[in-house]
Amino acid sequence: MKRIVCLGDSLTYGFPYGPRTSWTTYLAEITGYEVINEGINGNTTGDMLRRFERSALAHRPTHVVIMGGTNDVVWRESHDRILDNLKRMVELAEANGIKPVLGLPIPIDDEEMERRLVRLREWIKAYAEAKNLPIIDFYSAFIDGNGNIIDSYFLDGAHPSRQGYEAMGRAIDPRVFDQGV
Repeated sequence: MKRIVCLGDSLTYGFPYGPRTSWTTYLAEITGYEVINEGINGNTTGDMLRRFERSALAHRPTHVVIMGGTNDVVWRESHDRILDNLKRMVELAEANGIKPVLGLPIPIDDEEMERRLVRLREWIKAYAEAKNLPIIDFYSAFIDGNGNIIDSYFLDGAHPSRQGYEAMGRAIDPRVFDQGV
């Protein structure tokens, strides 16, 4: 049986509704796998890295979805530090026989922060391709056919509405969990 840990911030936790509304619930429903929500509101990638052993490794998962970076951008963490934190989590997962899956951060309603998130998303895509890692494109779930953000998917410009969390769940291709380490 596959066990998936979803490591992240409020966007993984399901803020403000709680974990039952999070995309992690939809992941469990569509796959039938054991899914553990390890999202903590306000976490940065540095926080996620510091708790990686207890929040990911301790569960002995087959896969870990790493979904972070938005709070780093909000708190103006350096791009290089964010990348280093993500790389270190991937390396820790692989060293422990866990298949890492990277999530692309959703859009944010702030031009300067969104520019930084665009750069982060581009790096995640290139890094995942170079390392043959699966990604979940949560970003595209929030964009309509004309390239515009779907406003009803947001509660406050940064956190999803219930419809936004449902869209994140629909963005997951369960085949990404067919790959092992």
